[in-house]
Amino acid sequence: MIFRIVVLLVALVATLANLSASAQSAEMPRPNIVFFFIDDMGWTDLGLMGSDYYESPRTDQLAQQGMVFRAAYSNGPNCAPSRASLMSGQYTPRHGIFTVGDPKRGNHRFRKLEPVPNKTVLDARFVTLAEALKASGYATATMGKWHLGADPTTQGFDTNIAGREWGSPSGGGYHSPYEYPNLVNQDPGEYLTDRLTDEACTFIEAHRAEPFFLYLTHYAVHTPIQAKAKLTEKFAAKTKGKHHTNAKYAAMISSVDESVGRVLDTLDRLKLADNTIVLFCSDNGGHSGATSNSPLRGAKGMLYEGGIRVPMIVKWPGVTKAGSVCNEPVIGIDFYPTLLEVSKTDPPSATELDGKSLVPLFRDAAASLDRRGLYWHFPCFLQGKGDPHGGPFRTTPAGAIRMGQWKLIEWFESGRIELYNLRDDIGEQHDLAKANPNKAGQLLTALRQWRKEVDAPIPSIPNPKYQP
Repeated sequence: MIFRIVVLLVALVATLANLSASAQSAEMPRPNIVFFFIDDMGWTDLGLMGSDYYESPRTDQLAQQGMVFRAAYSNGPNCAPSRASLMSGQYTPRHGIFTVGDPKRGNHRFRKLEPVPNKTVLDARFVTLAEALKASGYATATMGKWHLGADPTTQGFDTNIAGREWGSPSGGGYHSPYEYPNLVNQDPGEYLTDRLTDEACTFIEAHRAEPFFLYLTHYAVHTPIQAKAKLTEKFAAKTKGKHHTNAKYAAMISSVDESVGRVLDTLDRLKLADNTIVLFCSDNGGHSGATSNSPLRGAKGMLYEGGIRVPMIVKWPGVTKAGSVCNEPVIGIDFYPTLLEVSKTDPPSATELDGKSLVPLFRDAAASLDRRGLYWHFPCFLQGKGDPHGGPFRTTPAGAIRMGQWKLIEWFESGRIELYNLRDDIGEQHDLAKANPNKAGQLLTALRQWRKEVDAPIPSIPNPKYQP
């Protein structure tokens, strides 16, 4: 009898504890969201990711307090498609923004096919992440690069600082005088990254009493490579790294890192840190003219890992475990459903989201999202070095898929396929398509099935100006 009473008492205590935890959870305010979206930062461009030259102590600290994603990907190998997918929650064929500007970039004599048309503005028919959060009661602000049209306030942002259709800093670059929407300074000397951080901290202060979504989307570290003189001098005097050697670029990274630290300090000072989820990510891989993505192959503009694998950190106090590492492959379209769940926001009606919520991974880094694969579609040409077949392009039209440890690239002009085992060969040095035709066939079938599902256009019209 005594034993049964003890069991009942234990059960009762557990029930009361669960009810108390549930009540506390229900009473907790929805978290603020701070999203650092860095432009062109390579996978290894941070100290925590292995750089032996660049310095990022505050971002490294953020990683120590949160979760690092080692297999995070952008939705495109350059800026605009990644940003469109982030804001729409959809793969590139659904919104039609495949590249930056002209899809025919490069000498017409070397293009066998005509690329598919490319959009440069995100259609108003898409309910953006910002629109969903705004409708849910969040104050919303974008600060820095927008690149999806002339005015982000028409697509869900209450506040826009310096965002236009521009893909890189206008006018004087990173140093004033410059003139942006809601950001004008004709006096010489101000550094754009610093000013955007000033504006971000002011926004946080002004909206401390309500839930907010701050999209701090720095133009840095995109070209032109311009930095503050004292930081450049510091890195010029420092011993160069094995792969990283650019002092001005190192100084730009340092300024971004200072921005991270100042925003985190503001959250701490206002006692908002415990109820703020902080996300840090890049829009694509590092630019080969500025940095090295080694040990990854390729760079910005390519579907090799160097063009699409990016650094990513998430800190959500009480949810992510300090110092944890997640190896599950994730991609930019996952942010939309993730932040809906984080903010307790219902998905917009009639909106098809292609990503998966990352909240299960935030709670357990070893969890699995259990999806078929990740996909890329880039039916365009980009001039520059890097074509593995000896051509004059960084990339010709291609598609790619990652399933588990396997990755396949299909080249539309030639029909060539390449297969890599990323677990054993993260540098994509050993093409296994011929050695493992069954696996190559499996991934190719899955990639082509996905293209049918999203109605992805394939270049097929011959270029009349092509000269073999």
